[in-house]
Amino acid sequence: MSVKEHLNQVLAYMYLQTKQDNCIAKLESVGFRVGQSLVERFTKDSTRFKDELDTMKFICKDFWSSVYKKQIDNLRTNHQGVYVLQDNKFRFLTQISSGKQYMDSAPKYLAFPCGMIRGALSNLGINCVVTAEVSAMPACK
Repeated sequence: MSVKEHLNQVLAYMYLQTKQDNCIAKLESVGFRVGQSLVERFTKDSTRFKDELDTMKFICKDFWSSVYKKQIDNLRTNHQGVYVLQDNKFRFLTQISSGKQYMDSAPKYLAFPCGMIRGALSNLGINCVVTAEVSAMPACK
């Protein structure tokens, strides 16, 4: 079973088994654990990263490519510890219609990837807060 198939099954199960209030928190928690495990496997033979920016480049190129089969489209920083990763065709959102009425369900689909990024960064020594924003489907920041 591929990583994508596994992620889809986890998301479907969690979405159906939990109430609205707990759904996002549980998905983020599962994503955190998956991110920790994946980054450990992906970096086991690599050297340590030089700095935060180098780590974020790894997340955007290698980590994201391994999970979603494409790189992050855009990485921006204010050089004060804030990074914005943008995916213009995020796979979990491409299956949802682009109408405004579906914007409410977008956070459910982004909780898992946010947790996954936070877990990966945590395992790489960066404690952070990861949030997601959808202004137009299927793009997310």
